[in-house]
Amino acid sequence: MRLGARLARIDVGRGREGLYRDQLPQLLDALAEATRVESITASSAIEGVVVDAGRIQGLVAEGQEPRRFRNRNEREFAGYRDAMDEISRATDLEALSVPYVLHLHRLLFGHVDGGGGRLKTDQNLIVSYAHGYREVLFTPPSPKETEFLLPDLFDRYRQAVAEQAAHPILLIGALVLDFLAIHPVADGNGRLARLVTTHALLQQGYAVSRYVSIEQRMFETKDAYYDAIYASQRRWHDGDHDVWPWIGYLVGVLVAAYDDFEARVVARRNLAFGSKQDQVRRYILDHAPAVFRFRDVRSALPDISDPTIKRVLADLRREGAIELVDHTASGRLSAWRRLSRS
Repeated sequence: MRLGARLARIDVGRGREGLYRDQLPQLLDALAEATRVESITASSAIEGVVVDAGRIQGLVAEGQEPRRFRNRNEREFAGYRDAMDEISRATDLEALSVPYVLHLHRLLFGHVDGGGGRLKTDQNLIVSYAHGYREVLFTPPSPKETEFLLPDLFDRYRQAVAEQAAHPILLIGALVLDFLAIHPVADGNGRLARLVTTHALLQQGYAVSRYVSIEQRMFETKDAYYDAIYASQRRWHDGDHDVWPWIGYLVGVLVAAYDDFEARVVARRNLAFGSKQDQVRRYILDHAPAVFRFRDVRSALPDISDPTIKRVLADLRREGAIELVDHTASGRLSAWRRLSRS
């Protein structure tokens, strides 16, 4: 019953997306660009592909030349940018298939020597070193089995969608879980699975991933993300696995994304007047969570510059309206607490 209520909440959010696009096109365009950067950064970070914060804006720009990359992480970061843009900027999404997914994989590693775009040729394993030793958590199918299982997966998914065999989100969840279990490529399976998730959501009309980063929420709950996957992969080879831990996690992420999306739209409507500093001030005092981060303000007010946000944060701190509770060197990940006003 709880899952049904959450799916209904997601569908209500999907129904409102068109209304918001008609009423607030500039806001949604700004949200989409901010979300693009956040998603590229977060999905890469989940796999340990981290770049210097000062380099991010340059790397997400289109047409970045390989000779300007400083290391492999930056090359893989730019590759995720290319693959993400292939999906998010397509006017007519291509159906999921082995050639299309390998095309995304080729983009993902397009700036790395050797590139991608090929199914695995050696057995891969999903391992953990969390307990101080190498532990095999899951053994994916062999390369030979993968050649059959991957096209079969996409064929079955398309058939299930055409027959409306279950709610679209449930079908997407099952698709991604099987894709991760097959682990079809030598490197980049997690990032590729998140690209497949975004593609499938957009194709089924759930465009929230354009305006709120699904990948950022997965990064922030990374332990729960992996726990849900591994819980649902047990006994997968026997066809006796439990899909619900993973689907429950994915549904929870989407519900939170739609709630966040609507909160941003409402806040932006209420902040439509006054100077940019006034807008930041009113958002922090009246709309932000009790404990918020710099990125929360930036996401809610994507057309306002970072220096303006920092100036207002400093003013409010001097006034005793907020306090710093978690400091980082860059300031952009610092957490602030709003203090009660007497």
